[in-house]
Amino acid sequence: MSTLRLFDGPYADAPVEHVITPAGTSFAYRAVGSGHATPLLLLVHLAATLDGWDPLVVDQCAQDRPVIAVDYPGMGGSSGAAPTTVAGMAESVITFLDAAGLEQVDILGLSLGGFVTQQLLLAHPHRFRRAVLAGTGPAGGRGITRVPTLTFQAMAKAAATRKDPRHYLFFPPAAWDRADEFLERVSRFRHPDRPARVPGLLRQLVAVYRWGRQAPQDLSALTHPALVVNGDQDLMVPSPNTIDLGHRLPAARLEELYPGAGHGAVFQEPGIFSSQVREFLG
Repeated sequence: MSTLRLFDGPYADAPVEHVITPAGTSFAYRAVGSGHATPLLLLVHLAATLDGWDPLVVDQCAQDRPVIAVDYPGMGGSSGAAPTTVAGMAESVITFLDAAGLEQVDILGLSLGGFVTQQLLLAHPHRFRRAVLAGTGPAGGRGITRVPTLTFQAMAKAAATRKDPRHYLFFPPAAWDRADEFLERVSRFRHPDRPARVPGLLRQLVAVYRWGRQAPQDLSALTHPALVVNGDQDLMVPSPNTIDLGHRLPAARLEELYPGAGHGAVFQEPGIFSSQVREFLG
């Protein structure tokens, strides 16, 4: 039985809770929603915390089931050091699930979270029912090794223009108005998480680079139903990776790439994405 505390209200108002493992590691999480459907675990993108999730998307998904977002080790309110491999991050997620008393969940991985999700499905297939893979790609995917460079470029540009780096990394110029709407939504958390820490960011960048350099994995044995989505203008994890991933997963449902959307497609089109997730998990 799960030991998590479910908040009866919107994600933006939910407090940051903690689960402590037997080894003393503290995982920060938010959990909202209700019902007896399989819980949905959210694994966030690079350099993000619990505050990286769009409250609009979370609240829509939580209409049908519990939804749980967790900080990776070394990020936000979670203790420890951020793993420098995707495999290490995946094992930390299993540690969280064990400590939280969650035997099986659905999983939604965004970008880096999608890398971790693939590793989890391969290493611990029985712990997951269905998967949503958004803005992500397979190990060794084209252009993934450029993520650290693109990240630093966007951070420098954001500092010069006094904008959030996600403005440049997640949204094409034609959708910058949608970026402003998203950033406004994620500025309203009643109980903000701890900001991402620089050492954690740097260690995660190492993990992403290694994923891009890694030999392709054999995904043909994965029988989990998987929903695969992205925008058609993703520069961080170039959009062809999404198509490749959808073709390599035997039970994948590859949605048409969102037109005019970038790496943050799920936040640029929150209504479309939430509807697709709810229908797929239901």
